[in-house]
Amino acid sequence: MIAYIEGEIKAMRPGHCVLLTGGIGYKVFTTKDALLRLSPGARVQFWTHMAVREDAQDLYGFALEDELRFFEMLLTVSGIGPKSALAVLDTVSIETLRSAISQNRAEYLTKVSGIGKKTAEKIVLELKDKVGAATEGGALKGDEEALEALRSLGYSSTEARDTLRKVPSQFSNANDRLREALKLLGTRA
Repeated sequence: MIAYIEGEIKAMRPGHCVLLTGGIGYKVFTTKDALLRLSPGARVQFWTHMAVREDAQDLYGFALEDELRFFEMLLTVSGIGPKSALAVLDTVSIETLRSAISQNRAEYLTKVSGIGKKTAEKIVLELKDKVGAATEGGALKGDEEALEALRSLGYSSTEARDTLRKVPSQFSNANDRLREALKLLGTRA
């Protein structure tokens, strides 16, 4: 199995990049956040998970080993495949996911990632002991309130979630997270 790969970005596509290494171009699926930081010609490295199925062999790449571990932890939940696990990681930070799981907040997972209620409850039930205690209980509440405020201002759920992911974790209360998100949204206008 491929556990780590390093090379040059040959091409960027929605949901994946082509990584050139040793004369071979590998299709590496990764998060939206990781793709935003990449550019063709850049030299990068990924911690990887190779998913082998009857009809495909897919490579999933992560900038941080902690992201890979969380991705693989999500895969242990029955009914969660690699694409679903990647979609969950695309929605919010790992710290916020840990907080939601450790606080039994399945409703937060359904609101944020768009997964169903039963699947969210299964994630919380099966991963609660694995993620440990929440490190930042305030970040979860801050994200929830800031997400609702951005929606009420007319931003889509996706746009609001993507922007909140970019807000540094040092801003934990809702007002600070909202203010920083609005600054980020303002710079794009």
